Amino acid sequence: MPVSDYSARTELLLGEDVLARLGQVRVLLFGVGGVGSWCAEGLVRSGVKRLTLVDADVISASNVNRQLMATPDTVGRVKVEALRDRLLEIAPDAEITTLQKVFTAETAGEFAMEEYDYILDAIDSFKDKSELILRATRTPAVFFCSMGAACKVDPTQIRVAEFWNVRGCPLGAAIRKKFKQNHTWPGHKFRCVYDEEVLPNRGGEGLPETDLFNKAQINGSLAHITAIFGMTLAGLVIQDVYHKVVD
Repeated sequence: MPVSDYSARTELLLGEDVLARLGQVRVLLFGVGGVGSWCAEGLVRSGVKRLTLVDADVISASNVNRQLMATPDTVGRVKVEALRDRLLEIAPDAEITTLQKVFTAETAGEFAMEEYDYILDAIDSFKDKSELILRATRTPAVFFCSMGAACKVDPTQIRVAEFWNVRGCPLGAAIRKKFKQNHTWPGHKFRCVYDEEVLPNRGGEGLPETDLFNKAQINGSLAHITAIFGMTLAGLVIQDVYHKVVD
């Protein structure tokens, strides 16, 4: 199959000019887990060619239920590298850059965020997500954010709203509270993918307790929910590019 053939249906809908622009934009994606891995696939299948993947983790057996590149054969591999291999099977002409790093306040300067057209947040850590929001919204890039996708089973409750209008999401509420307490504010408005459903964990006794304000909580999550979150995040980029070209 010629490399260009996989974009034929995309071009039919979006047009040559939008597809060309999708191939030019530079996208920086933080986190390639349950949400981020599907976001990356949605972007590349839709014509995004210049994508940087940031994640420090390796694939574990517990990732197989929901992360795109996680299979029994890839357990132990670096997540960004396994995902890059998957994406290049789809689009061999894509430029996939991988950074096996953790985003924190201390490492924020290492990612050249000002060089990107779009910055996407699919990380779990409350502290690091809060920092990324503040930093990314002070760059020229368009920023989109995923809130928590765990503890949910109903796909019809997934929606998109501006950050300050996100309701029913404990993670979003905690970040807003922190910003208000610290009198620190995002540089501009931005949209989030979120879901008001919060179910209790019904199994998994013995999982270690974690603190929402320092690291990601360990909660149950499902592939159909995380995939819709990720594809919606990708869709926000595609929609934004489309309207900037067509409108």
